[in-house]
Amino acid sequence: MRLCSSEHAKHGLRRSRHPLRRNIAPVAAGDVQIPAPSLSSFCFLGRESWSKIPMVRCSCVLFRKYGNFTDKLRLFTKGGSGGMGYPRLGGEGGRGGDVWVIADKKMTLKQLKDKYPKKRFVAGGGANSRVSALKGSKGKDYEIPVPVGITITDENDKIIGELNKEKERILVAEGGLGGTLLTNFLPLKGQKRVIHLDLKLIADVGLVGFPNAGKSSLLSQVSHAKPLIADYAFTTLKPELGKIMYQDFKQISVADLPGLIEGAHLNQGMGHKFLKHIERTRQLLFVVDVSGFQLSSQTHYRSAFETIILLTKELELYKEELQTKPALLAVNKMDLPNAQDRFHELMNQLQNPKDFLGLLDKNMIPERIIEFQHIIPISAITRKGIDELKNCIRKSLDEQDNKENNAYHKKQLLNLRNSNAISYSEPPSKHAVPHS
Repeated sequence: MRLCSSEHAKHGLRRSRHPLRRNIAPVAAGDVQIPAPSLSSFCFLGRESWSKIPMVRCSCVLFRKYGNFTDKLRLFTKGGSGGMGYPRLGGEGGRGGDVWVIADKKMTLKQLKDKYPKKRFVAGGGANSRVSALKGSKGKDYEIPVPVGITITDENDKIIGELNKEKERILVAEGGLGGTLLTNFLPLKGQKRVIHLDLKLIADVGLVGFPNAGKSSLLSQVSHAKPLIADYAFTTLKPELGKIMYQDFKQISVADLPGLIEGAHLNQGMGHKFLKHIERTRQLLFVVDVSGFQLSSQTHYRSAFETIILLTKELELYKEELQTKPALLAVNKMDLPNAQDRFHELMNQLQNPKDFLGLLDKNMIPERIIEFQHIIPISAITRKGIDELKNCIRKSLDEQDNKENNAYHKKQLLNLRNSNAISYSEPPSKHAVPHS
């Protein structure tokens, strides 16, 4: 499109009367098409003319990258310094404020980064002791809002704590003590600490699969989320969250995560950026293409059964605890030709896995084969099996809730019995008065 004079000024462009500009083809950069000289035009220009041609700067929106989603952040924190004591009257200075990290559902790490670009958080200093107030007041605390599901570590990768629920808080930098007689009435400085915030996405269900298995299409069908969907691999470069809404107003959160590839446990592909988010999902939903998977012409073709085995192996090599999570299997793309025959073949392989594991490389075989609670054939294009899948997800999570509640109540009852047994077994006090 052509720009008027005001638009030229707005975008920092200048009109050029160079005769070769008439043959220039427009190049899209962001929302504005900026003229760029063709290579053939440059051939007729000398060094002086070349230097006079305005440079063309392409917008960064031309590049799709993972950087739009912030999952790690490094912050500097410092507690407030204490207040001065009053030596003449023995006054005590106020203690410096503390720095707290507080979980907030409405906050994201990207919002935190944008709101506080310096990433420096210092609490208020304590008030000095004076004649009118011998004990100085405490300095103002600093509260850093962070999203739920944050792990906080120090510079040595030592875990300070985790925030898994709304309004949970962790002290990360203590304020200094005020001046007292013990410190010769001189205050102490606050604690300095560099902390790392590591987001591990929390969701009820995490979608696990190789690229182009149809995870994004499935998320768009079961929820109101609108992830990027295309007919090529690696369309999902950052976690996408959606919510399944049920008629009784029950909500279940689902996370569409970047696709795995072989060697993800070695941090290949999205690697650890993918796998660490699975740690904070209550259940796993494997999504596989019924016709199998092949990343490129240079890689091996994997059948649907081999895909499941490889996904299981990658989870095992990264962290064995991931295999203990309840899991469901959605066999996608059942609208393809011969999909029904392939699905029956897959079911036979899953029912008798030992008969087919011998055909695979030993390095591919996991120590433990995941047993799926439900196996549902679906088509994210035609919506075949989508309602059944939503019901299975709900049923599986309800069963898990009941198990967790029963385990919690049993633990509480056991603790109560142990405390009562200890109280009854204690010997009577020497000062106890015997009953007549």
